[in-house]
Amino acid sequence: MIIKNEIRKVLPIKDISNLFVVADFDRTITNGSSKTSWSILSESPLVPKEYKKERQEFYNYYRPIEVDESLDYEYKASQMKEWYQKHIGLFVKYKITEEIFKNAATDLRIMEFRPGAKEFIKFLHDNNIPLIIISAGIGNFIETFLTLNGCYYDNIYVSSNKIIFKDGIAVGVDTNIIHSLNKNEVSLPDNIKEKLSNRKKVLLLGDQISDLRMVDKSKHDHVYTNCFLCDENKSELEAIRKQFDIVCEIGDNYFDLKKVLFSE
Repeated sequence: MIIKNEIRKVLPIKDISNLFVVADFDRTITNGSSKTSWSILSESPLVPKEYKKERQEFYNYYRPIEVDESLDYEYKASQMKEWYQKHIGLFVKYKITEEIFKNAATDLRIMEFRPGAKEFIKFLHDNNIPLIIISAGIGNFIETFLTLNGCYYDNIYVSSNKIIFKDGIAVGVDTNIIHSLNKNEVSLPDNIKEKLSNRKKVLLLGDQISDLRMVDKSKHDHVYTNCFLCDENKSELEAIRKQFDIVCEIGDNYFDLKKVLFSE
């Protein structure tokens, strides 16, 4: 685990009464080898092979754009929106049903928690610390995953792309599309904002530099930032070290992070 020297001086976080957590989901709460919530259907035998083929073609084209830090932000953001719109369009084109979504989401082999993540989420619940999950993934899968694992607690709010269905068939998404580069534009409901209004410390958990956009540091007394390394992002270690307070290297887990962050 890599920790900046200036952050070591303010850890552990002793007063958690004014803390809340903002977290990415795919490969942050889930482990680095898990399928993302966007790719779950690609593992399902219930979807047409044509869907899988087109989905992979989109991934091959847009994913390199997403991870290329040399590209202009506005260009990348427009490309991400285009990618997500096209992928959602595939759900509609191939008439993917709500039943297929539900069946795919119950296959827990596809997504797994990072070691200690489930216990970390329970710790947050037991200590009345709100957990805001802001994900560019698919909310239907995220909510089902948390529910099946018995940890969709009342302190959790999920802001993600939730697919809506008409007569059991996918017809679109119920909010503005959330992609990896516009998480700063996510607007939380008033009741959630009220719960957070007196909390001035934020713990941000992510696995990409773009996840830093989930929180505006200027609006909080202190923002602690943590990035989880995995095979997908390890080539960006130098940039990640510069921008995050704590970096959990491959092999580190939530048990390790909890010891660093909180008094035992």
